[in-house]
Amino acid sequence: MTLRAIVLGAAAGGGFPQWNCRCAGCQLSWAGDPRARPRTQASIAVSGNDADWILLNASPDLTSQIHKNRALQPREGTRDSPISAVVLTGAEIDQVTGLLSLRERQDFTVYGPERVLETIFANTLFSALNPESVKRETVILEKPFSLPGGIEACMFSSPGKVPLYLENAQIDRPEEFNTGLELTKDGRSILFVPGAASVPPAMQARAGRADLIFFDGTLFTDDEMIRMGAGSKTGRRMGHMPISGEGGSLSAFNGHAKRVYLHINNTNPILIDGSPENRAVKAAGWEVGFDAMEFSL
Repeated sequence: MTLRAIVLGAAAGGGFPQWNCRCAGCQLSWAGDPRARPRTQASIAVSGNDADWILLNASPDLTSQIHKNRALQPREGTRDSPISAVVLTGAEIDQVTGLLSLRERQDFTVYGPERVLETIFANTLFSALNPESVKRETVILEKPFSLPGGIEACMFSSPGKVPLYLENAQIDRPEEFNTGLELTKDGRSILFVPGAASVPPAMQARAGRADLIFFDGTLFTDDEMIRMGAGSKTGRRMGHMPISGEGGSLSAFNGHAKRVYLHINNTNPILIDGSPENRAVKAAGWEVGFDAMEFSL
């Protein structure tokens, strides 16, 4: 076994069911319908040696995700954690606030683009992460870097936008706020793209050499939230391409790789097992991500 991946959470910000939502899917989930399994907010854990685990983003649900996944729990001694690194692909609230759950003076390293790290640690709340324990490593886009467990990584810009709380700010190098990640070891590779407004040729090329793809599944249709009365913006306005329709992600990647949707919004009908949209996704060769889903390459 070269690479192992665990889906810690597969939902978009707010989780599924979302705390204040009664859309069709959330109603089923609140009622305990097995077709609408609850999901926590999106994050992946990967390892190249089953000893060192790397979090790809740190969701607000991180504590419960650790409780549910034995691989991430303490192994020996009074203080211990197999979590050796966190890689941040952006500075969205649902990507970074889980860091605050890792503040008990445990050694690990946070990796991310310069502007992402600057934005997070400019907020004094994150000073709870003592720099004597939590190291910070700046990632340069398109420049390979090494992660614990013998994993080689490369971060790249993904079409999208800066976080909502930065939209009115003067942002230098905005491309650093929405990125994807390519992880490789011994000829096996994982592509992680939690947010994408489109699939440019360079991303398509990366997908062509991947064995496992985790990709943005926020909305099934671009106007989904508007039609449901759950929001006023299209998916593309929020930086997320839809799954269906012209230019959708459903047919974006064709090849041998396993393809998994994650960062799935609570309004997305693919979250309901057996729905027409869920069946369409599976018929096209995609899997709908769920918490505790595991892959070994």
